[in-house]
Amino acid sequence: MTTTQTYYYGTGKRKSAIARVRLYPGGTGAVVVNGKPVEEALPWLDWQKRANAVFENIPESANRFNVVAKIQGGGISAWADALRHGIARALLLADPALKPQLRKNGFLTRDSRIKESKKYGLKKARRAPQYTKR
Repeated sequence: MTTTQTYYYGTGKRKSAIARVRLYPGGTGAVVVNGKPVEEALPWLDWQKRANAVFENIPESANRFNVVAKIQGGGISAWADALRHGIARALLLADPALKPQLRKNGFLTRDSRIKESKKYGLKKARRAPQYTKR
């Protein structure tokens, strides 16, 4: 027999990275990404700070939840921002009263900057072939 534990779900996106985040209430503040602790999945301290920025700016929710995330696509830097976006969305479901604070800090806004697509006749999105005069 399996026990079903309640959780709050949020999807975060950045570039081509997609984070599926679950917040389990009554936790210790542990963050697990793709089955690894956040320190292993995001080894650089700046990435860890970006991922945990929601909990740093809203201290009353810091150690109330355990975070379990599955992230795919993109690079590690985009993973950190996608994780932050997913945590913010899940936290909004857990406590709707936090919406003004989350919105003010910019955690609910998806960063829509993505790679520009390549144009025909060019080598990359804007890089033209080298010009030869003769």
